Amino acid sequence: MIIDEQLENKEIAKQYKELLRISYLQLNEEDKKLIRLAFDTAVDAHKEQRRKSGEAYIFHPIAVAKIVASEIGLDATSIAAALLHDTVEDTEYTLNDIERLFGNTVAKIVHGLTKISHLKKDTDISLQAENFRKMLLTLNDDIRVIIIKIADRLHNMQTMDAMPEYKQVKIASETLYIYAPIAHRIGMYNIKTELEDLSLKYTEPLRFDAIKNKIEESQEEQQKYIKDFSTFIEKSLNGERLKYFIKGRNKSIFSIHKKMQKQNIPYEGVFDKFAIRVVYKSTPKNEKFLAWKIYSIITDHFTPNPTRLRDWISSPKSNGYESLHITVMGPNNKWVEVQIRSERMHEIAEKGYAAHFRYKQGEQKESGIDVWLNRIQEVLENKEGNAVDFVEDFKLNLYSEEIFVFTPQGELKSLPNGSSVLDFAFSIHTEVGAKARGARINGKLVPLSRTLKSGENVEIITSENSKPTANWLDHVITSRARASIKTALNEEKRRISEDGKELLRRKLKQLKITLNDKTIRRLVLYFKVNTSLDLFYRVGIGTLDNKKLKEFAASYNNTFFNFIKKRMTATARKNIRDRDEFTSKYDKLFFGKDKEELPYSLSKCCNPIAGDKVFGFLTINEGIKVHRNDCPNSLSLQSNFAYRVLPAWWVDSSEQQFSAKLKLSGIDQIGLVNQVTRVISNNMNVDIFKINFDTDDGLFSGGISVRVKNKATLEKLVNNLLKINGIEKVTRD
Repeated sequence: MIIDEQLENKEIAKQYKELLRISYLQLNEEDKKLIRLAFDTAVDAHKEQRRKSGEAYIFHPIAVAKIVASEIGLDATSIAAALLHDTVEDTEYTLNDIERLFGNTVAKIVHGLTKISHLKKDTDISLQAENFRKMLLTLNDDIRVIIIKIADRLHNMQTMDAMPEYKQVKIASETLYIYAPIAHRIGMYNIKTELEDLSLKYTEPLRFDAIKNKIEESQEEQQKYIKDFSTFIEKSLNGERLKYFIKGRNKSIFSIHKKMQKQNIPYEGVFDKFAIRVVYKSTPKNEKFLAWKIYSIITDHFTPNPTRLRDWISSPKSNGYESLHITVMGPNNKWVEVQIRSERMHEIAEKGYAAHFRYKQGEQKESGIDVWLNRIQEVLENKEGNAVDFVEDFKLNLYSEEIFVFTPQGELKSLPNGSSVLDFAFSIHTEVGAKARGARINGKLVPLSRTLKSGENVEIITSENSKPTANWLDHVITSRARASIKTALNEEKRRISEDGKELLRRKLKQLKITLNDKTIRRLVLYFKVNTSLDLFYRVGIGTLDNKKLKEFAASYNNTFFNFIKKRMTATARKNIRDRDEFTSKYDKLFFGKDKEELPYSLSKCCNPIAGDKVFGFLTINEGIKVHRNDCPNSLSLQSNFAYRVLPAWWVDSSEQQFSAKLKLSGIDQIGLVNQVTRVISNNMNVDIFKINFDTDDGLFSGGISVRVKNKATLEKLVNNLLKINGIEKVTRD
């Protein structure tokens, strides 16, 4: 490829000028000097590097800096750090060089970004989950590290076309699994939406294009609808001398896709494909008053749906989001969501953390984002355990709607929807949670497992004798509560294990056996426990008693271990035989870039059949498991264990049969089951091997398990079933 360096240098200079021009925050001369130095340093550092697309590498850090400056709206320090984010990792510049040139703060942020990129090459854990944990740990230094990392990921997603398909899917899955939820939680809604849409573009390109085309086709109709809606209320709003603007906002491609998927409906079945925003100018003092005044004007013209009122002005979300959402019956009898917010609220919704920080300056009140960061800090105090578990625990309440409950002193506490009394207790203080014995809700005694509802007054009853038990984990959903309970249980287990080890030493001594590493290994194998800690713990709690230890002593010879070895070999042979028998009954699949034929088994979590889009997952004990691309576990596997995922392709399905389960629901009527079985067995020659139907007050739901040759047959079957009068929905389980 021939490169015109003169043209390229002109474009680099142009991008730099645009970076200064589009900055959200006002830049003074010192800021501009800092950014210029960072720009010159980055240009020098990356001068020999090029991206896979062939363009100069420097365009990437400039693009990330532009996202940080404009779309997220951070300060000059962040813009400089964004320009330098790859220098220490990819070039000859060191962290000491960065600190000498730019000072401690920029160096600290660049160091945080470099730490995230240096993954542990440990095959027992997920690299991406470990990456995520490292990213969260950088909050101890500066939240700007995570925000710049999200901007970096956004630009990578915007420029993935030059990558091979398998890498595109891996990176897109990581983005959906980790980066989009974090962007959402920090309040960066615009970036979260773009990350989700771009991820869908690479994970399900056909679905993405279909929805995108439908949205573009309806743009003109949408503009007309906004104009009709505005016409109804403008006279009243103008009469109140309000300064405002009304605009529409498309529902994102990803959110439309999720709704279609969840409700099993076509694009036309999604009714709330866009929302209307009324953004008004106001002083901080009048914001709330004007929001409800506009609400009153809109509901004078259009009937509201009372179940769809969301007041995030009186009680903002924990990430600082404020807005009043109502759903009204608009022109042409269509339900439409209306969002009412001030310019300040709108800016915070668009920019997230940066705008919140800007408006907070000079105020003493702790912001929602600060509350959330404090919660994260508490979760991060417990850094033990598996990285994947850490991610799953943390993500449990990332997307949750919030409820608001009161302490006995009248303080308002926000918690994820579905939180229990125990979650509330741990949100007050770790010690309060650990010693919780019960609670009073609105004065009435309730158990710790009771789920909370908004508006309730909650008082925790504590006892010095109370301590966490393993079943507490079944009653909590917040990361803080789970982490605190696990820490307490681990400490208790360690204490019991220490006592158990000493007890085991004494008991084995009586049996003329010395407790050493070799003996411990044999004990672990004999009693089928995972670790020596588990072994000592079982002795400590009395599960492994004198009788069982005597049985071990009697078997303490080579004959026993030969038997174990033979048994394990026989089991391994049986597994291979079973697997061969299993795979011989099913269709062939090709795996990997070289399209090899490898032994596999079909995953029970999603029951793939011939024709489904699938991938192989290399398990530790069961070889390759095949999952559908839309399997509930797909996102987690592709993101957390990408290095164990194999692309897969079906070869032929003409001679084989696969089992699939269908769920049916609708209006009950006489002879319905007869019609269903006739359509399946007679018309389509499909074998039914399980069927069940339940009716309740004129409605029915049921399940049918069938054997089909391929996906096309199954889709035809679903379409034929939907033609039966009374059947409203048919979905694949």
